[in-house]
Amino acid sequence: MPKFAVILPAAGKSRRFKDPHYRKPFAPLAGRAVWLHSAERFINRNDVVQLLLVIAPEDRDDFFFKFGSNVAILGIDVIDGGPQRADSVIAALERVKPEADFVCIHDAARPCLADEWIDRVFEEAQKTGAAILAVPVAGTLKRVGENHRIAETVSREGLWEAQTPQVFRRELIEQAYARRGGLNATDDAQLVERLGKPVAVVPGSPVNLKITTKEDQRLAEQALKALPKPKLAGPVHPFADDDMWR
Repeated sequence: MPKFAVILPAAGKSRRFKDPHYRKPFAPLAGRAVWLHSAERFINRNDVVQLLLVIAPEDRDDFFFKFGSNVAILGIDVIDGGPQRADSVIAALERVKPEADFVCIHDAARPCLADEWIDRVFEEAQKTGAAILAVPVAGTLKRVGENHRIAETVSREGLWEAQTPQVFRRELIEQAYARRGGLNATDDAQLVERLGKPVAVVPGSPVNLKITTKEDQRLAEQALKALPKPKLAGPVHPFADDDMWR
């Protein structure tokens, strides 16, 4: 069986989330932190040999005060990230276990994930070496210029919105990051594309939303209700009262 290491970047500044108490991956969502919803979809898979959560160094003390028990129970590796997302992924890649054949990178702030979507993208990555979840762009696209005036209508034909998980053969993603130079890539697949390597697209779902704003958090509360309940070996949230998170 191919073995997967999963990286959950959670070191962003959460500027658009605008919450005085939490960065978005650590905010409560349906009874536990956003990042735990993301982690639990991977932690009990037989093909996952490691889960690495990447946090900002300045969050470490507060994170372990709140979630140290979760980390110990789930056996998660917590890594200090860098100023950019790419820096955080590189820090995690350096800690991936030698036995991992593939690396899966999933936004910690994308908690509404179904097991079947993971199955499909894992299977496609095994066939092709690189695969991501994505959804076709459904709306009408406008390029907007100065003063919020429409400059043109952009054809949506062939356009897809990238999601995570994004899954790569280990040596491929390591090579892609080794050659990134100064590019601040917006996703991991972009770096693989620059190598001239094909990346397969696996149809995802609009439900697999990324939390960026407080409105996204409210939508995610509803989206979680439509997903299958995760199968967990033990408790992931030792804090019963939200006030203890503050």
